[in-house]
Amino acid sequence: MATLLVLGSKPDPALPPGAVIDAVGCANASGYSAARCGLPTPAYTVVSAIVTSGAASGRQSLRVMRGLRTEVLHLLPRPAARGAPLRRLLRPARELRTGPAWFRLRLAAAGYRWERFESRPLAAWQALVVEQCGHDPALIAQIERKQPSSGAYAVALGLADPRFDRVVVAGVSFELTHAYGPNPEIAERGTSSSRHTDTDVAVLAALARGGRLFTSEPIVAERARVPLWPASAAPHAPAAPSPGAR
Repeated sequence: MATLLVLGSKPDPALPPGAVIDAVGCANASGYSAARCGLPTPAYTVVSAIVTSGAASGRQSLRVMRGLRTEVLHLLPRPAARGAPLRRLLRPARELRTGPAWFRLRLAAAGYRWERFESRPLAAWQALVVEQCGHDPALIAQIERKQPSSGAYAVALGLADPRFDRVVVAGVSFELTHAYGPNPEIAERGTSSSRHTDTDVAVLAALARGGRLFTSEPIVAERARVPLWPASAAPHAPAAPSPGAR
């Protein structure tokens, strides 16, 4: 059975034994953790447009992506600006910094490499999750309130890929932690809790009902009721940090 590991950015990810990992999928800058753990080059990476938006957390991610690569790079668009008039007024500048052209330019300038680039509308990403979750009305309503994280989208993408019989999630904690340093968003918001938590828990719980999703992270098993896959008793030895980690 072909097994895909979907890796998030949590520090010290609990990994399944290397022998069961046939391919790796990543979210944002979790390729940093994949490289340090000696995992294969990611088959795909879902990167949120926030990485090139100018936000401090995005700049931090760009720095550690130098020297990393992925086979397929997927751009996850940001939702349209809502709320205060000022936010809507600034929307054109925001869209320029997060659009496909600028996104590719910034990642290439940061020293990140890929073989193929794919961009799809946010509605298509949401439809992918809804389809993989069996069109659950409660989940659809939750996604309308707050979209899933790039990690949850990466999991849904892996489950939709016919090459893989099962998916194991690691490096996820439902918090704003980064393996490569304190996430600046924690200080900005005064909390380490991710705004995506409620949606991600609901999405992972729904995806797990298909019987092909597992996790090696106890927190994911506890909160989202994803079956626990035993983590490796002997952790992968860290490789040398990438140049961007300095």
